[in-house]
Amino acid sequence: MQLTNRSVLLLGVSVAFAGLFTFPFLPDHPLATEASELTQHWDKKLPSTSRFTALTDFGGAAVRDEETGLVWETTLETTEMSWTDARAVCADKDIGGRKGWRLPSISELASLVDPSAKARPTLPLGHPFTNVQDVYWSATTVTDNTKSAWLVFFDTGKVLYAFKSITFNVWCVRNSTTADQY
Repeated sequence: MQLTNRSVLLLGVSVAFAGLFTFPFLPDHPLATEASELTQHWDKKLPSTSRFTALTDFGGAAVRDEETGLVWETTLETTEMSWTDARAVCADKDIGGRKGWRLPSISELASLVDPSAKARPTLPLGHPFTNVQDVYWSATTVTDNTKSAWLVFFDTGKVLYAFKSITFNVWCVRNSTTADQY
């Protein structure tokens, strides 16, 4: 097969263009991220003392959950709102000078529950969160009832659902997933 000048030019531009975007993924590149920095431990239960890391880049307003890799806001608002409003509040939130927040999925929100907790809230001992209320919305709609969404009850550790028009609390999360993916 004989390539035309145009084909050779397009191939050369494609290779050069692709090279611009692949360099951070090379292990020796200064912008490469250590794999250990991105490790998620959904298969492990980390000790409370090492589970949450305060993020100084967020001015202490957020923590990284080392078990899940999620970034959570630390000081929670106490205003209750509908599910639709909760999603909008997270989407517009600015925490630590950062946008890109969202309502968590039910599995993400429930991952904060420590079933062995004897007192409310049912969070790991020594957790960094303040103003924790009893019930929080997740972004997850009930499959066979689209007028309802899943909730986590941090006073009991239970996961239940309710109509989206009822008001509950909001706890925003941040990572590379978008709310449209669940």
